[in-house]
Amino acid sequence: MFPTYDVIVVGAGHAGCEAAVAAANMGSHVLLATMNMQTIAQMSCNPAMGGVAKGQIVREVDALGGYSGIVTDHTMIQFRMLNKSKGPAMWSPRAQSDRMRFAELWRLKLEAHPRIDFWQEMITGILVKDKRAVGVQTGMGIEIPAHTVVLTNGTFLNGIIHIGEKQFGGGRAGERAATGITAQLESLGFESGRMKTGTPPRVDGRSIDWSVMEEQPGDEKPGKFSFTDTPALQKQRPCHITYTSPEVHDLLKEGFDRSPMFNGRIRGTGPRYCPSIEDKIDRFSERDRHQLFVEPEGWKTCEVYVNGFSSSLPEDVQFRALRKIRGFENAKMFRPGYAIEYDYFPPIQLKANLETKLIDSLFFAGQINGTTGYEEAASQGLMAGINAHLRHADSDPFVLKRSEAYIGVLIDDLINKGTDEPYRMFTSRAEYRILLRQDNADLRLTPRVAEIGMLGLEERLECVRNREEDVLEIHRFMRKYSVDPSKINPFLDAQGSAPLKQKVKLESLLIRPHITLSALCGALPEAQQVLGKYGEETLELAEVSMKYAGYIKKEEELVDKMNRLEDVHLHPDFDYDLPSLSSEAKEKLTEIRPRTIGQASRISGVSPSDISVLLVHVGR
Repeated sequence: MFPTYDVIVVGAGHAGCEAAVAAANMGSHVLLATMNMQTIAQMSCNPAMGGVAKGQIVREVDALGGYSGIVTDHTMIQFRMLNKSKGPAMWSPRAQSDRMRFAELWRLKLEAHPRIDFWQEMITGILVKDKRAVGVQTGMGIEIPAHTVVLTNGTFLNGIIHIGEKQFGGGRAGERAATGITAQLESLGFESGRMKTGTPPRVDGRSIDWSVMEEQPGDEKPGKFSFTDTPALQKQRPCHITYTSPEVHDLLKEGFDRSPMFNGRIRGTGPRYCPSIEDKIDRFSERDRHQLFVEPEGWKTCEVYVNGFSSSLPEDVQFRALRKIRGFENAKMFRPGYAIEYDYFPPIQLKANLETKLIDSLFFAGQINGTTGYEEAASQGLMAGINAHLRHADSDPFVLKRSEAYIGVLIDDLINKGTDEPYRMFTSRAEYRILLRQDNADLRLTPRVAEIGMLGLEERLECVRNREEDVLEIHRFMRKYSVDPSKINPFLDAQGSAPLKQKVKLESLLIRPHITLSALCGALPEAQQVLGKYGEETLELAEVSMKYAGYIKKEEELVDKMNRLEDVHLHPDFDYDLPSLSSEAKEKLTEIRPRTIGQASRISGVSPSDISVLLVHVGR
């Protein structure tokens, strides 16, 4: 009935969709298995992509040939570049999406791919032979053979939904949990754990008084995620902001005795940086209000997402408290918020290519690894899909360094440090974040993925080469063009910047604080005549690379130093029972089995003196 697939992907959430596309675009014949074809690429929580550090990840996924950025650009209803008041390393794109159109377009793109097949059924086990994954088994007992398997089960592994004192099995509202896989993996020697996440109630937008809320519009000139020629956003829908109050908090506290979070029924650890409203009230009792973002779910639907009001309290408590929020006095609730507990597998059980250490050709991606967020899941799915193909092709794994991508930071953190709470990416996690900006992801990563043979990148590579050449031309012009004081001093005076006394190169003006390239072009018609032919993104990239050249060079020097440690390889069977190593280092190094000295240096509990001992023993 089935051929032997090159790659089987289990689960069709954000990780699964990107895994299927990545493997297929590498040339593999892929089967995407899901319990429900109608929920492919479902936005289970908020209808948005991107955000702080997450936006950088989406752009990296796009630069690596993934589809998340393209689908977002085609279906977004609002775009904002966050942190524009800070330095460019912090700028992070974020988009509100049309939930229904997002999932629909993802499915259509997957169905249009000639190397992707589908099967709708629960996968209850992995076929294993000689410690190698060789396929999957379905709930009906069907065995489907494959050379590699990628698990992207999201929150479905033994999922339990909690609403007050009620609890029932489920992987998402209205959908059953997935069973069988956890027990099998544990029998094979894998360690598992439990995590928790949650979602807020959904509300009828027709019952909300929008006039009393603070409107939050999109950017005046909206950007986009994909480096391909996706359409520009012509119109936008606003979001709104409102706040809780002491009265709301008091009403919510009435349900604390029935809260599964406080009475011990929820054992899993919840996300530190996206707590439920009851958790916020409990942990931050000194605050008399919390901000809520009221987000539309699409262009035409009246369904609204109340961001910041995630809750597992009884539905009657949620409803009464909701109606005390300004603007929600007459609100109608479509469904209450809930918490969900699910199984995950601590990611220190993975290699750097996301293949498991215990079972060859078996890969994990997404929330099964303890992460949270669509973006983190999508990036892992993409890397697992690429590496599943390379594993079948018996090629070297594709691994991104921390200095190459936020995706490299994410995976490196997971496999070396593990996580006992839902992992979320932040810019602060990346030590080389001025190199890993959202504006240069294509220059960093598209050539890398082309080197390993991803198909259909010819136009992308040409765009990268053209963009690099355009930036160099802008740099050459800025360093060559001299500015006359009489022409520029009125502009400088208006900007509160010191006037010129003699001619200077245009570059020296650009590096001044608060002076932008677009403003200089507006003040100098000669510069506008030359630079006006370049796109806004290219001009911004050239400006950032000139303004922050010193910082960029310093980070590149740090990367060179670290790469020397990355070039010192450790044998997989290295004996860490060395008398000079600390006990903790012996334990962690033996458990994780780092590939290089650089990786060893990032393992929690391994000290600089331990690294010195290792360098001596490998002859360095």
